[in-house]
Amino acid sequence: MWKQIFVETTRGRFEVFTQGEGEPLCVTHFYAVYNETGDYFAETFISTNKVILVNLREAGNSEKSSQPYELSLLESVFDLEAIREALGFNKWGFAGHSTGGMLGVVYGIYCSNHLKFNVIVGAAAREYMTFSPECIYNEEHPKFNKMQMLIEELKRSDLPLQTRRELTKERIKLSLFKPESYDEIFPFNVHKKMSSIRMNCFSRELQIFDVTRKLKLISTPTLIICGKYDVQCPLTYSLEMNELIPRSTLIIFAMSNHYPFLEEPNRFKAEIKTFIKEII
Repeated sequence: MWKQIFVETTRGRFEVFTQGEGEPLCVTHFYAVYNETGDYFAETFISTNKVILVNLREAGNSEKSSQPYELSLLESVFDLEAIREALGFNKWGFAGHSTGGMLGVVYGIYCSNHLKFNVIVGAAAREYMTFSPECIYNEEHPKFNKMQMLIEELKRSDLPLQTRRELTKERIKLSLFKPESYDEIFPFNVHKKMSSIRMNCFSRELQIFDVTRKLKLISTPTLIICGKYDVQCPLTYSLEMNELIPRSTLIIFAMSNHYPFLEEPNRFKAEIKTFIKEII
């Protein structure tokens, strides 16, 4: 179980969960709601770092928002900075998967001076749906409707736990290289939820999201990882980020879709250890 703590900051009170030893590493996702069971992505780093798993504003027991803009990507970065300062870290690392990776991109652009390193997995620096029929969020994708239905159902706060687990399983299987491997790579020991208000905010902000021209401002060492067959944030967008971020390294996982840290876990952990060892 992860240790729950509350952090009082200049921007409010935030719920975080910690585990692991070593240099501090912040992990979060734009609309996930974490609890003591932790997170599969975050667990990847506990052998190398002291992981601080953050519930962002309006997630779990963290601070609420009084204005819609407080849930934006940039304001979320400011909240993370307030948490870092309150915990007494001059610098920490950041790792984000999917929308967490997109948050990491914005974090790197505006606050590289406070990041020892940045790990961006299965993400993008701009809106990735409209012109990408290979993306499952594009209406031309054959599984678009099924994904949308599952997302809307998972936004409900009244779902019985077992129903939520079944729907989550079906949603994740759409983004696996081998869907039949779900039960093997996803043991049922993590029970996180989705913040519907943050999800809705992200869906609106994504429509105008494009920070590609600012990627050159990221000065911290950046590791970009993407599954070759990622249907959520296709590989094209990781290739683009690697080209435009000065101190970046791209690693492509040939047997993965959107979850390389679970689909190819041994290689993923090895690449992370190598990267962090070189930085620290």
